[in-house]
Amino acid sequence: MPTTTPRPGAKVRAATRPRLLETIDEAADLVVFKHSVFALPFALMALITASGDGWPTLWTWCWVVVAMVAARTAAMSFNRLADHALDAANPRTSGRALPAGRIGRGAAWVLTIGAAAVFVGAAGALNRTCLLLSLPTLAVLFGYSFGKRFTPAVHLWLGAALGLAPVGAWIAATGSVGRPAVVLGVAVTLWVAGFDTIYSLQDEAFDRAHGLWSLPAALGAGRALGLSRIFHLLALAGFAAFAVAAGGGPYRWSAVAAAGVLLGWQHRLVGSGDLERIDAAFFTANGLLSVGMFALFAAAKLAG
Repeated sequence: MPTTTPRPGAKVRAATRPRLLETIDEAADLVVFKHSVFALPFALMALITASGDGWPTLWTWCWVVVAMVAARTAAMSFNRLADHALDAANPRTSGRALPAGRIGRGAAWVLTIGAAAVFVGAAGALNRTCLLLSLPTLAVLFGYSFGKRFTPAVHLWLGAALGLAPVGAWIAATGSVGRPAVVLGVAVTLWVAGFDTIYSLQDEAFDRAHGLWSLPAALGAGRALGLSRIFHLLALAGFAAFAVAAGGGPYRWSAVAAAGVLLGWQHRLVGSGDLERIDAAFFTANGLLSVGMFALFAAAKLAG
């Protein structure tokens, strides 16, 4: 295992916390667990919409959440393995758990395989269709990790990986694909592609130097931001179409309006070219968007 200078506070934590908790903490850091907030609310939004006038059973709620968290954990852990050498070479990412040596490749593989197995098991617990689609879904999720090697459309690939979440939740509730779920899945795909394009601005020079593909590396920051705005305008239209399919009403339209405000806010944050504000645009704005939309859609269902 490679050695490196410990993170600030690492020795203190090691002395005061059990090793198991340290390992769990590093595993959560490896897969950036907090970013589950992006796709999970849309999966739950699709789940409650697909259930019509009723509500999903507790069984369905639990297994959808387990499947979502497990799929994302497997995908992120595999991504860290695939990008290990690149992350080590990039000053922005060299402090991540794997290149910094806080977690070994063996442990990352155990996490990847274990999470993938949990995902397949959770899909099987939901219904036969979910089980049959679980392996193709993993292929899409894992395949994304290699997309930057050959296509600038990698942002759309990541978007599609997250856009599968509401489609999968719809299938969990109904056993089949519904048109509203496809509409929401496409909207999520475009939303993610837009904010991932913004996030990749940080690595424009690195990507060019290492022959990697991204929209900023291929087109330059200005044109890439222009495409990001188009993605987000189309995503907003998709959110509006899903609101109509779900029954409309003041809560759902408020969700769409709030999404529009937050999308506009993140573009204003990065419009000046200040890359130091990307974290706010990436996590804060988009986390609020996904959680807020789900909360308002749930309120609409509760209001009848």
